[in-house]
Amino acid sequence: MSRLRWWKVLCMACVLSGIVAGPLAAQEGRERVVLHPEAKAAVDGLWSPYCPGMMLEVCTSSLGADLREEIRLLAEDGLSSDSIIELMIIEYGEEYRAEPKASGIGRLAWTMPMVGLGAGLLLAGGYLVRSRRGREPRVAAEEGGLSLEEEARLAEALQELDASEAPDY
Repeated sequence: MSRLRWWKVLCMACVLSGIVAGPLAAQEGRERVVLHPEAKAAVDGLWSPYCPGMMLEVCTSSLGADLREEIRLLAEDGLSSDSIIELMIIEYGEEYRAEPKASGIGRLAWTMPMVGLGAGLLLAGGYLVRSRRGREPRVAAEEGGLSLEEEARLAEALQELDASEAPDY
């Protein structure tokens, strides 16, 4: 083979080894950090300020990893998960709290789904009761019944109607 061809083969081998070995080396370099239970609870209770729309637990940003490490250190220093979350909310803002507080305006976020569900069930139940009433046979009240004279006139009117609708052969 010519020298130029050897160089091409050697370059292709280097490129392919970089493509295959690169991701493997990156995976080996990542350590799986075991979080303190309080740190895990705090991380689970926060949205990521660095990965919009993602929880801090799954944020892939290096800043997100740094924040998780900071939370881990705070938990190891003895802070509770609620305290850590409050510190992060003070630093980053209320919009990064994953669950609304169960007090103040946050109480509405917890109660409104239940109120809506209850109202929907009441409306559906009312609709079903009304629709069943409409299907029941109606019985004329004894007091409001027809007199003998009215019954005779009604029978006569029905005979006239039948006679007018009868086909002529």
